[in-house]
Amino acid sequence: MPGLQTTLSDLNSAFGRDSIADLVAKREAFAPGKPFGAGVIIKEGTALHKAWTDYLNIMPKSIQVAQQAVIYYALGTKPPTRITFAWAPGYDWELTIWQAPDTDTTPGGITILTSPTMTARNRRRGGALPFRRLERSHVGQLSVAMLDPG
Repeated sequence: MPGLQTTLSDLNSAFGRDSIADLVAKREAFAPGKPFGAGVIIKEGTALHKAWTDYLNIMPKSIQVAQQAVIYYALGTKPPTRITFAWAPGYDWELTIWQAPDTDTTPGGITILTSPTMTARNRRRGGALPFRRLERSHVGQLSVAMLDPG
C-alpha cells in the first residue's frame, strides 16, 4: 500500500478542524453514485493519486460506499463533523466506524478505520489464500489451527 499513510494524513488534514469547512461546498462530490477518490482531496495526476486509486481499485465496493456515505453525512451536518481516517493491516478487509457525539464544550467526530487485506495482490491475481503464512505471524496457536487447512 504505497503512500497509504501519506494519503490518510492528507485526508485527516482536509477533514480536520482547520479545513473541513472548505469541503462542505464540495459535498456533492461524495454523493451516492459518484466515483470515490475522484481527486477532490488527493490531486489527480500525482503519484500519490495513482497509488490512492490503485488502492481503492482493490478495496471492496461495499467498503468504499460505506466510507463515502459517512463523508457525505459528515459534510452535511451543521457544523460539519470532523473525520479521522486510520488503517491497520488485516487478513481480510474490515471497516470500523465510531462516532463520538458533540458535547456542550467540545465537538465530536467520526473515526473510520479500514483494515486492508495484506493478501490483496494475491487475490487480485486469482491465487489461493496463503493460510500457511499465518504460522509465521503473531497469530495465536488456536487461530492458526482454525485457519490452517493443512
